[in-house]
Amino acid sequence: MFPLYLGIVPFAVAFAVTSRAAGLSVWETQVLSLLVFAGASQFSAAQMFATGASGPAIVLTTFLLNVRHALYGVSLARVVALRPWQRVVSAFFLTDEAYGVMVASGAKTFAFLLGAELSLYVSWNAFTLIGALAGSLLPDPVALGVDFVFPLSFLALLVPIIRARAELIVAIFSGALAFAISSKLPGGLPILITGVVGSLLGAWLTASEAPPTPKLRDAIREVA
Repeated sequence: MFPLYLGIVPFAVAFAVTSRAAGLSVWETQVLSLLVFAGASQFSAAQMFATGASGPAIVLTTFLLNVRHALYGVSLARVVALRPWQRVVSAFFLTDEAYGVMVASGAKTFAFLLGAELSLYVSWNAFTLIGALAGSLLPDPVALGVDFVFPLSFLALLVPIIRARAELIVAIFSGALAFAISSKLPGGLPILITGVVGSLLGAWLTASEAPPTPKLRDAIREVA
């Protein structure tokens, strides 16, 4: 997780500065990081607070931005054996970065997953607090280009896990689709649509590679 701190640290500080500029207190800013713990959603919520958006609009937007985590959960549930309480804990702390590191490493244990998640949770909240307390002493993060760090961190997560032709096709197609619809649809809809369509494309491309089910394996053995 350490290399990803280059993107996590400035983004956490940028969120805190944006949140404070939107009128949220240090306490409110910190609670968002402690309980919501989703960088893109927190950033969007802070910006919507600044524009006077309604509560339902903020909740709906952050919900749509976070729906992609359901896809992460389905993916992890297929390769990591988790007890019911471990699923709940893992789901709360799950982030894009933790999922990316988990997939890239090939690890399949709850301990590894939780370690990656808590590593980010602690650092994210620590630098949120630093940014919230420093407040006006820090320059405008957007003017410094810090908002560009977030997509760069996603690219850093993406590149190591592209290992096959199908994955490359899905990555290119999903990027093009997200770019095409991002200016036409509001809130988190582009992320939701791209995530679902990209997943379906990946499933279609790799359908022939899927391992047989236990029943099918038994049938094959009987025939053999």
